Amino acid sequence: MKNKLKSRLKAGEQTYGVWMSVESPIVTELLSALGFDWFVFDTEHNPLDIYQVQTLMQAMRGNQTTPLVRVVWNDLVPIKRALDVGAYGVVVPWVNTRQEAEMAVKACRYAPRGLRGCGPRRAAMFDSEYLKTADEELLVIAQIETKTAVENIDEILSVDGIDVSYIGPADLSASFGHLGNMSHPEVQHAIDQVFDASEAAGVATGVHMGAGKTIMDRVEKGYTFITVGSDLQFFRSGADKILQQLSQHE
Repeated sequence: MKNKLKSRLKAGEQTYGVWMSVESPIVTELLSALGFDWFVFDTEHNPLDIYQVQTLMQAMRGNQTTPLVRVVWNDLVPIKRALDVGAYGVVVPWVNTRQEAEMAVKACRYAPRGLRGCGPRRAAMFDSEYLKTADEELLVIAQIETKTAVENIDEILSVDGIDVSYIGPADLSASFGHLGNMSHPEVQHAIDQVFDASEAAGVATGVHMGAGKTIMDRVEKGYTFITVGSDLQFFRSGADKILQQLSQHE
């Protein structure tokens, strides 16, 4: 296994990805042909099951886009299943402490370094080196989305094996008492704290959409793992644009 996305992030390169939630393989096929660096198939807040995730991965064209999965929870079983169907890494929600960060890493590592059960199925189907390389090549992305996580950010980032800190702005704003207001100064200060701590720890910096600012603001700030949109968002914005043009013609 060779994870070029992980290599690029370690080198400090900026990468851009899409949040995936639509159950149709043709959507994945279409968007994977456009040149995005990665997809995150979201099983936490979307109705995708593990079989659908596998099917969507199988529809991906070429090898430019790296498939990742946001698992439903920081638990051995969903993490194991996501990796076994071929994910190159996982976004783990609700990582609030050093212990929870350690749990996420162990779930992605085989014994004796971790607790991942050995049955890689599709992940190793076309890769005879998978068992030898997976521990080092898989991406572990800790989602930072609570006030507690911000308070513990240095301890979370000190865990060997955490590759990316990823801001979850919606839950983060709620945790600070500003539900739906990701632009609130207190939320933005917390986001900046996570960015600065990640830079100091040598951990890649991730952010969902603009997290209360524009995506270009985050690009200019230097984030390296940036969600630039979602499949549904692209469909809606394209349709809205056409309807606006038609309404102006009337």
